[in-house]
Amino acid sequence: MLPLRLILSLMLLTVVAYTGVVIARHGADFLPVFIGDLAAMGWAGQFNLDFLCLLLLSALWVAWRHRFSAGGLGLAVLATVGGTPFLCIYLLVESLRQRGDVRALLLGPHRLDPHAAP
Repeated sequence: MLPLRLILSLMLLTVVAYTGVVIARHGADFLPVFIGDLAAMGWAGQFNLDFLCLLLLSALWVAWRHRFSAGGLGLAVLATVGGTPFLCIYLLVESLRQRGDVRALLLGPHRLDPHAAP
């Protein structure tokens, strides 16, 4: 679990630092650029579409892991807008909460108990 936590920490620090530089140089208004790249139908748009799909898959997994509860749906929204920083923090926190149990980390602790309510 330590290698995963180190990779997550490195990813988090790298993306946050890179984002800070981009915001300092270009501002925080990324949406027009994101949509403009999609509309241009070039490689930047293809990358943005691919990334958006990964964000939505991440959000779906987080919501599913929390059984589509209100809290899980709220976390799914954060996963969609928070991207890598959200997912790294989420996985770091949950890996500690689940004491390194990969099954509990991926499935949610309630899915490990055969007697748990659906």
